[in-house]
Amino acid sequence: MTPFALDDVGAGPPALLLHGFPTTRRLWKDVAPRLVSAGMRVIAPDLLGYGDSPGDADVGMKAQAAALLDLLDQLGVQRAAVFAHDVGTAAAQILTVRAPERVRRLVLMDGVYETEWAMGAVESIRRWDPDQAARLQPVLARRLRSIGELLGAYAGEDGGRRLIHAARCLDPRETAGITARLRATAVPIRVIWGAGDAYLPLETVGRPLADALDARITVLPGGHFLPLDNPEGVAAELLLEA
Repeated sequence: MTPFALDDVGAGPPALLLHGFPTTRRLWKDVAPRLVSAGMRVIAPDLLGYGDSPGDADVGMKAQAAALLDLLDQLGVQRAAVFAHDVGTAAAQILTVRAPERVRRLVLMDGVYETEWAMGAVESIRRWDPDQAARLQPVLARRLRSIGELLGAYAGEDGGRRLIHAARCLDPRETAGITARLRATAVPIRVIWGAGDAYLPLETVGRPLADALDARITVLPGGHFLPLDNPEGVAAELLLEA
């Protein structure tokens, strides 16, 4: 039995959709149906320690990559397109380098570039007093209104503690030097970015990532949480990679 809470919908070429921090698989709620309607099998898990999935001592992205490979085995998926967002792209990059034969193509969306993980944006959560964990979700919901619905998964003391733990497990060293290794896999890679991303800006993160990977970059209207901001545009681009 997989430890992941997940949506597994549709039939056809499989696509693994990975969210980032502090979201859940609901990030893809308006994208996934469009992919399924176009004839794809969509596998969208909550990463371990996020959303409805159980936690673990280590819910960092290297550990997630190993668990996701096990998930593909359990689902009988030999090769999948991997579409990832935010720090979920770290798990996707590590997975691809570890097992390139399992990845048909890789799409990185508003994600990490080497050790640039926008850690400044999560520092306050990393430092949050666990004894005050129940206060965290309401504060974040006010601060991040565009993903307020998704943050309901982290309500209460238990939810707050899970989010603090997830933040403390984030380690940018896990992707240091990885772009050269990704290029060496020869897996086709695309980069998609929100024009208004304030956390991982296009010009300082998105374009340098694409250049380092020798990958084509597509810039879409929207901010950092692009699958929520522009699901139609995101789905159209992902279907080009199906």
